Amino acid sequence: MIINKLGVVGAGQMGSGIAQVAAAAGIEVWINDISDELIAGGIAKITRGLDKLVSKEKIGKEEADGIAARLHKAPGLGDLAETDFIVEAATEREHLKLEIFDKLDKIAGEGVILASNTSSISITRIGSATRRPDKVIGMHFMNPVPVMKLVEIINGLATSDETTQTTVALAERLGKTCAYSKDFPGFIVNRILMPMINEAVYALYEGVGRPEDIDTGMKLGTNQPMGPLALADLIGLDTCLAIMEVLHGGLGDTKYRPCPLLRQYVDSGRLGRKTGRGFYSYEK
Repeated sequence: MIINKLGVVGAGQMGSGIAQVAAAAGIEVWINDISDELIAGGIAKITRGLDKLVSKEKIGKEEADGIAARLHKAPGLGDLAETDFIVEAATEREHLKLEIFDKLDKIAGEGVILASNTSSISITRIGSATRRPDKVIGMHFMNPVPVMKLVEIINGLATSDETTQTTVALAERLGKTCAYSKDFPGFIVNRILMPMINEAVYALYEGVGRPEDIDTGMKLGTNQPMGPLALADLIGLDTCLAIMEVLHGGLGDTKYRPCPLLRQYVDSGRLGRKTGRGFYSYEK
């Protein structure tokens, strides 16, 4: 099945990135969110990114204009009814995703695949909110989507081989490499990454080092391009906390217990780059 029309639910950091790479691959994209303002903001973010690529001479102005022209606003979920494939990239909250998939199931055409960009929540559980669990799959992009090459593919208990093949073909068309994970909490990447970030927060919480020392130690000591606390700020501390809660609840091991300092930062509204302040300040 060739995907010509893609629906994206969520115009935030991940949703806008998915929309951008799909439009760059020649796919018409409809972007949905809870308000026109958020949709417009997502499209504006994509446009700014394209302008930056043009200024660096990585793409031409004509190509950038073509990508932008393939982006369409979908103020209501019903506006996604004619799309061939839908990717959900909403906030990492299970109740919200279940509600979205229940609605999408009623809206989308019979053969349309519903994919979730969830970074930790059970695909089997998400699929159970629909009448098409065989056409529900995890398609976990990495952040930032236009740069990172990986997509995790996660099958639910009922996901069909045909759904998997179509999803992998779409990911490869977007220039991504696929890694396959079973449907366990956190899948592969976040089951390994998030405990590392959480341990870095514990190191800060217990006074082992300052944020810059923790990050410098991990960057230069383990050859990582970004330290774990700076990475947490990029991902969003609320998202990190949500994933740790899924790991802790789903696996029942105390080693996945979220650091109290991480919870405190989220409670205070320090969510990282998107709010201007997390473990570092981005207000300037």
